[in-house]
Amino acid sequence: MVVASDFAEARLGRSGSFGSRGARTWSTPAPTPTAPSAQSMQRSVTPQSQMGQTAARTTSARTGGLFNRSGFMGGLMGGLLGAGLFGLLMGSGFFSGLGSMAGILGLLLQVALIFIVVRLVMGWMRSRNQPSYAGGARPEPMQRSALGGGSETAETPETTAAPMRPGFGSAPRGRPLKLESGDFDSFERLLGEVQGAYSRQDRAALAQLMTPEMMGYIGEELDDLARNGWENRLADVKLLQGDLSEAWSEGASEFATVAMRYELKDFVVETATGRVVQGDPERLGQATEFWTFTRSSGGEWKLSAIQQV
Repeated sequence: MVVASDFAEARLGRSGSFGSRGARTWSTPAPTPTAPSAQSMQRSVTPQSQMGQTAARTTSARTGGLFNRSGFMGGLMGGLLGAGLFGLLMGSGFFSGLGSMAGILGLLLQVALIFIVVRLVMGWMRSRNQPSYAGGARPEPMQRSALGGGSETAETPETTAAPMRPGFGSAPRGRPLKLESGDFDSFERLLGEVQGAYSRQDRAALAQLMTPEMMGYIGEELDDLARNGWENRLADVKLLQGDLSEAWSEGASEFATVAMRYELKDFVVETATGRVVQGDPERLGQATEFWTFTRSSGGEWKLSAIQQV
């Protein structure tokens, strides 16, 4: 049952959000008509921005008082106040809980333990903060569309930044990048080639189509399939609708995040017998995802991230 749940979404990436988008890795891609929202990144080698933690510390400093301050002194004062109130409630005076050396040592031990627990909890909560960066003008919709077997290419906008929305930061990172019609052709081609190589478990081909980081994640999926004696077959991949979310450059690297809705046949077979163990080889399903591609100036586009809607 555990194995079955792992492959409930068997296609490439197993409906996860992982990879890198340069300086925008931990921000949410700009919404598009194809995909109005996206999941935050779940796995990436790119360090998460510290802006969220800095903002939290700034807010604490502005609103903090004697008992809001972090550190041992704040915990100690809170413990002393608690002990005094307890003494008052018991009718023995505000300082009755501190009447002996044993009582003082016991109090200090409790305060120290509480302080450690609070620090651990606060550190865990801060690590879960995922700031988003946004700004600029909304991109024109439908930069690349394929419907009913045909395809049309819309004019590429001059700016490709995300729309203004709440979050840490007020402007996208990197310089706006103008894409050409051939770039969108590359994105559609890579959609089919990556899915096909994954279906064939062709690691050499995948290594040419995606970044080393993405190859590491996809390699883990292929290893899991092999351990179970399975193959994830993907067939009849076809782009139905796609449009540009963001395109920008950072130094010598260029990035483009594209929302794509596509159809495919997705099923799992037993390698030794060819028996279908999951999915339906005859049924076409649909998926909508944000795919981010990257390249060095003048190089070939490669898949660098996948995010779910």
